[in-house]
Amino acid sequence: MQQRRLGQQGPLVSSLGLGCMGMSDLYGSADRGEAIATVQAALERGVTLFDTGDFYGMGHNELLLGEALRGRRDQALISVKFGALRGPGGEWLGYDTRPAAIKNFVAYSLKRLGVDHIDIYRPARLDRQVPIEDTMGTLAELVQAGYIRHIGLSEVGAQTLKRAAAVHPVCDLQIEYSLVSRGIEAEILPTCRELGIGITAYGVLSRGLLSGHWRQPSGSGDFRAHSPRFQLGNVERNLALVEGLRQFAQRLGTTPARLAVAWVAAQGEDIVPLVGARRRDQLDESLGALEVTLSAADRAELERLLPPDAVAGDRYGEHQLRDLDSER
Repeated sequence: MQQRRLGQQGPLVSSLGLGCMGMSDLYGSADRGEAIATVQAALERGVTLFDTGDFYGMGHNELLLGEALRGRRDQALISVKFGALRGPGGEWLGYDTRPAAIKNFVAYSLKRLGVDHIDIYRPARLDRQVPIEDTMGTLAELVQAGYIRHIGLSEVGAQTLKRAAAVHPVCDLQIEYSLVSRGIEAEILPTCRELGIGITAYGVLSRGLLSGHWRQPSGSGDFRAHSPRFQLGNVERNLALVEGLRQFAQRLGTTPARLAVAWVAAQGEDIVPLVGARRRDQLDESLGALEVTLSAADRAELERLLPPDAVAGDRYGEHQLRDLDSER
């Protein structure tokens, strides 16, 4: 497993990371035993970066990840998102990054994970009620105290990145990036590179759309049941685009998922794709992307087959887009 550094001052991590959200939440039911086996299989294959959030399953995902990593903590770098508020029914209630709230959140995460420090800690979204300078200042205190090692951000725009980095180094920005979600290329990615901030790219398969295995969501607990790109009228157009990806993958002797992940990884050594594998077979397919070498002609053909302005539907619903500083 090759490694990449997250930003100029961040840690060395595996060149592909594992996003654990779907093992607990938002993509329908998952098998707990298989999820733990998948985390452990990732460790065996050299994956070191594991991403979770304290609100994924309202703590369930941290407990699961902590169990899977028990006895092997020194092999893993844990990235945790915080600040998203949820009610007992799973409903979303906003964001909170007040200093006292941050210290409360990190205390509970440390306990659930069963660790004495978190490697990368990041607010899930920008809290518009709290200046980013105040959020970063509190996180810097937690670095100084040893409870966290590095500070990351998620889904923020270029101006917020600059303000944050003026307070304390930011190791990486976690943000959606894929063949069909390329909004970061205009301003956010250049700003990250100017500031020495790495990218951990989630949604590299556009929530399964680019995987070649997409199936209609089975219930309202699946995020895609409400996602604009998967609504009737949009999903048919998008799957037609993906058919070109499938045919190109066949010509190259690989799979659509591996091509999509390989394309993201090929956009720069400062970018680490996060794959949301919930099962070992999904993990195996995604890790196969690391064996795919794309020529300049291959990348150009992929971008011709899947131009970003051809995808139908936004990446989030209207009310969720309002919370994204990266979309402003």
